[in-house]
Amino acid sequence: MLDPVSKKRKKPRDRRREGRESKRCRHRHRHAHRSAKQHRVTPTPYKPNHPLASSRRSPLHSSPPPPDLLLLHRHSPSPRLRRGGSRRSTARFPLPRSRSAGRSRRSRSSGGAMARLFFLVAAAVAVLMSAPVAHAFYLPGSYPHKYNPGDSLNVKVNSLTSIDTEIPFSYYSLPFCTPSEGVKDSAENLGELLMGDRIENSPYRFKMYTNETDVLLCRSAPLAPDAFSLLKKRIDEMYQVNLILDNLPAIRYTKKDDYFLRWTGYPVGIRVGVDYYVFNHLQFTVLVHKYEDPNVARVMGTGDATDGIPTGGGKDAAGSSGWMVVGFEVVPCSIKHSPEDVKSLKMYSKYPSKIKCDPATVSMSIKENEPIVYTYEVTFVESDIKWPSRWDAYLKMEGAKVHWFSILNSLMVIAFLAGIVFVILLRTVRRDLTRYEELDSEAQAQMNEELSGWKLVVSDVFRAPSNPILLCMMVGDGVQILGMAVVTILFAALGFMSPASRGTLITGMLFFYLVLGILAGYASVRVWKTIKCGDHSGWVGVSWRTACFFPGIAFLILTTLNFLLWGSQSTGAIPFSLFVVLILLWFCISVPLTLVGGFLGAKAPHIEYPVRTNQIPREIPAQKYPSWLLVLGAGTLPFGTLFIELFFIMSSIWMGRVYYVFGFLFIVMLLLVIVCAEVSLVLTYMHLCVEDWKWWWKSFFSSGSVAIYIFLYSINYLVFDLKSLSGPVSATLYLGYSLFMVIAIMLATGTVGFISSFCFVHYLFSSVKAD
Repeated sequence: MLDPVSKKRKKPRDRRREGRESKRCRHRHRHAHRSAKQHRVTPTPYKPNHPLASSRRSPLHSSPPPPDLLLLHRHSPSPRLRRGGSRRSTARFPLPRSRSAGRSRRSRSSGGAMARLFFLVAAAVAVLMSAPVAHAFYLPGSYPHKYNPGDSLNVKVNSLTSIDTEIPFSYYSLPFCTPSEGVKDSAENLGELLMGDRIENSPYRFKMYTNETDVLLCRSAPLAPDAFSLLKKRIDEMYQVNLILDNLPAIRYTKKDDYFLRWTGYPVGIRVGVDYYVFNHLQFTVLVHKYEDPNVARVMGTGDATDGIPTGGGKDAAGSSGWMVVGFEVVPCSIKHSPEDVKSLKMYSKYPSKIKCDPATVSMSIKENEPIVYTYEVTFVESDIKWPSRWDAYLKMEGAKVHWFSILNSLMVIAFLAGIVFVILLRTVRRDLTRYEELDSEAQAQMNEELSGWKLVVSDVFRAPSNPILLCMMVGDGVQILGMAVVTILFAALGFMSPASRGTLITGMLFFYLVLGILAGYASVRVWKTIKCGDHSGWVGVSWRTACFFPGIAFLILTTLNFLLWGSQSTGAIPFSLFVVLILLWFCISVPLTLVGGFLGAKAPHIEYPVRTNQIPREIPAQKYPSWLLVLGAGTLPFGTLFIELFFIMSSIWMGRVYYVFGFLFIVMLLLVIVCAEVSLVLTYMHLCVEDWKWWWKSFFSSGSVAIYIFLYSINYLVFDLKSLSGPVSATLYLGYSLFMVIAIMLATGTVGFISSFCFVHYLFSSVKAD
C-alpha cells in the first residue's frame, strides 16, 4: 500500500495502528448516534399564547421559531447548492457559489415580497370599498362671508359656454344688459385665464334676505341685423349663461321622468321651429344659512373655536347674527314684455304688471330691429345646509359602483400580469440558472452548445440603443410629467384643490411641472451617463434638449389652436401678455432647474452593467411576426385599466360636468403604473427569449402605446358622444387638445415601462457573468 504523500510502502505496524484508530472512530460515532436518539425532543408547535412560548428555555429544547423565521429557514440554500463545481470552467458565464446562494434567496424572497405587496394593495382597496363614499372630499378654500339683512349681494357673470362648440365667448358679446357703472373684469389667476374664464360684474343686484319680484333690469337697444343673427347663432349652438354669487355658480334643475337633473347655468334661448325665443326673465332662489358663531373653527365643525379666525363681511361681523349664502338656483323663463310699457322706467324699477314665470312655456320671440326687455325676481330661503357643505350639490357623485368596478377590473389585470411575472422570475429564470449551476464543467460545456433564449444575448443586451439622446429626453420628460400628475392628483384627493378656488388645479399642475424640472434633468442625464458607461460629456446638451422637448411640442400645438381661438374672438384664446408670462416662467424656472438636475445627474455615479458587451453585435434571428405588432397590442391592458375613469374625465372636460372624485383617480393612476410596469417587463422578457436584444425602445413603447388607444377613444368620443361638434374649428380644437394629452400620457407611461424593464434586465443578468 502506497502513501499518497510519501509514495512509500507502509510497514505492517503502521497498518495495524490505523486499523485500531478506525475502530475507535466507528465506536465513538455509533455511541454519539445512540445518545442523540435517546435525547431527541419532539418540537412543540408554535402558538402565540402557548405557555412555553414566553418561557426561557435552553437552545436545545426551544420551541420552533415563528412562521416568519421558518420562512427564512426555507429560503436558506441547501448543502447541495453550496457544493459548487469546478473552479476552472469552460462555460461562457459560470455562476460563483456565493452569488448562486444569494440569488436563490433573493429570487424566492422577491416572490414573497411581490405576493405581500399585491395582498396589501388588494386589502387597501377592500378597506376603501367598505368605507362609505357619498361625496367628494375637499377643503372649502375660502372663509365664510357674513351678510347682514339688507347688505348688497353682487352677481358676477362668466364666459358663455357650449358643449356643441367648446369655444367660450364673453357674456357681453350678446345684447344683454350692462351695469350702470360699466363692465369691470374681476381679478383672475393663471388657471382661470388658461381655462378661458372671463369673470365680470353684472347688473343683477340683490339685498340680503330681501325678496324682490317684477324687477326691471333694462330695455335693450333694437336688435341690429348683426346682433340678431349672432343671437340666433348662439341659440342654435346651445350656449349657456354662467352666473356666480358669493363664489357659487348658478345651478338649474330640470325634471326628467321621476328624477331631477342638475345643470350649471341656463341656456341663452331656445328654438321652436323657425322661431327663436330668448330667456329674458330669471327667477333666482338664494339659499341662506343663519350665521351664529364668529369663529371659522365652529362653522366648519373642526378645531378649537377659541383660536378661530373671524369671518369677513358685515358691519358688525363679530357681534350680531347674520346670514351666509349656501346655494344659488335659477329658473329661466321667456316672457313677452311690452317695450313701450317700460320706455320711461329706470333700472331696478318695478315692472308695471305682475310677471308669472312658467318654464314650460316660451313667448318672447326675437325679431330684427326690436328691443328685448329683461326682468328678474329673487327669493331668499333659509336652508339647513351648512357653509362647508354648500358645494355638495355640485360635487355629488353619481355611479360610485362604476368607479369601483373599474378598480376591480384593474386589480384583476394586475393579478394576471403579476402571476406571469412571478412565473418568469421564480420558475423559469431561477430554474434555468440553478440547473446550469449544478452541472459540472463538462456538462456546462456541452450545455453551452445547446443554449437558447435570453442567455444567448448576454453580450449584447446592454448595447447602446439607437438615438440614445432622444430616449434620454423622453425618459426625463416622462419622469417630470408623471411626478407632476402624482403630486397634483394627491393634493386634489386630499382636498387642497378646492372647487371654490377656480383655476387652482391648472395652476397647481403648471407649478409642479415647472418645479419638477430638476427631476427631468437628473433622470435624462443619469440614463445618458449609464448608456455611455460613465462618460458624462455632453450632459449640458442633454439637459437643454430635455427642457425644450415636451414644452416645444406643447408650444407648437397650443399656438396653432390659439390662432384658431383668436380668429373666433373667443375668450379661450390666451392673451399675448399671458403668452409672454408662460415663456418667462419656462425660461426662468423650468430650464434652470432642469440644468441643475442634469448637473446632479452628471455627478451621480452611473449604473454599472453586470456584463460586458461584445464589439460585434449579434445577429437577431428572423421572427415569425413583427415585433412592433406585439408592442402595439401591449397597450390594450393599460387602456383597460383606465378607460372607465377616462369616460368621466372626458365628460368633465367636454360636457361641462363637475369631476371631483380624485380619490378614485389616484387609485386608478397607481394601478395604471403597476400595469404598465408589468406589461413592459413581460414583453421585454419575451423579446429576450427570441434573442432580440434591442429592448430599449420596445420597453418604452410597449407601455407607452396605451396613448394610441386613448387617442382612438377620443375620436370615438368625438363622433358618438359629441356628435362631431359643430364645425371644423371645434373639431380641430378637440383633436389638438387630445393630441397634446396623449403625448403627455405616452411619455409618462413609456417612462414607467422603460425603468421597470431596465431594472428587470439589470437584475436578470447580474446573476450571470460573461468570460
